[in-house]
Parts: sequence; C-alpha cells; structure tokens
Amino acid sequence: MSDTFSPPVRRLTITTLAATMAVLGLAAPARAAANPFTAAQACTNDFGGSWAYASDGHRTIYAGGTKVGDVYLMYNGANGHNCVVTLKAISVGSGSGVAALLQVEGSSWVVQSDNYKYYAAVDRSAVDKCVKYSGEVMYGTQWFTNGRTSWGNCG
Repeated sequence: MSDTFSPPVRRLTITTLAATMAVLGLAAPARAAANPFTAAQACTNDFGGSWAYASDGHRTIYAGGTKVGDVYLMYNGANGHNCVVTLKAISVGSGSGVAALLQVEGSSWVVQSDNYKYYAAVDRSAVDKCVKYSGEVMYGTQWFTNGRTSWGNCG
C-alpha cells in the first residue's frame, strides 16, 4: 500500500494546510516593544533629582498615522530645572535617530540628538523664565517632530 490518502482527501489536506499557512503568514505583526522608560525615569537617569510632569508638557509625535514617539517637558522644583525627554515608540532597543530640544527664554535652543535605543533628554535651569520644547524621531529617512513653539511653563 503506497498511498494512505485517496486523491480527493489529499487535495483537501493540502488545501487546508495551505490555507492554515496563509492565515499564519498574514497574521498581524508582533507589537513593537514598549519603551521601558518613563519621562521621569529618563530625567532622573540622566540628571538626577526628582521630576514632575509639567502642565502642557506632552505631545505625541506621528509619522502619518504611525505613532513614533512622545515628547515630555518635566520640571524639578528643587532646582528650577526643566528636562525635555523624547521617548521612542518605534525601533525601541535599537539605535536610531531621536532628539530632545529645549529653549529657555533669553537663550538658544539646546539639542541632544543621536542614535539612541530608548530616548534623548536635555535639561537646563529655567528659574523665572519661560520655555519652549520639542522632540524629534527619525522614521525611515525623515525626521518627525512635535512640541510647543510658544513660551510657557514660566517660573
């Protein structure tokens, strides 16, 4: 006995196997790894101290309909510093372009930008000053940005 399946059963088995493979092959891609850092953790890691989320201090960065990151403005009440953190939402754990930008009233923009695995962060003293902030994430070959371009969080 050379064949255990008759031709119609063999066709049904092959068709079922092919359909199963197609469904498995077209399944939704695995979710991107979540960033293990919060903005407060990033500021603490890089600059020490205790950080609080500033009012009007969050913007999401999109590339079309894809979320690529979040930018946060943080405040340290003990020393009057502001910290800007851009957390990556894509390529988390792999070095890719990410930037954090902070401008303190009366000063130039300060930028921290490189190929980082999780985030970019920058801080400056802003006692009795207002600030602007921005974050950028590279997606493909383009930079995508968001932030606040008006003065705020004064004090």
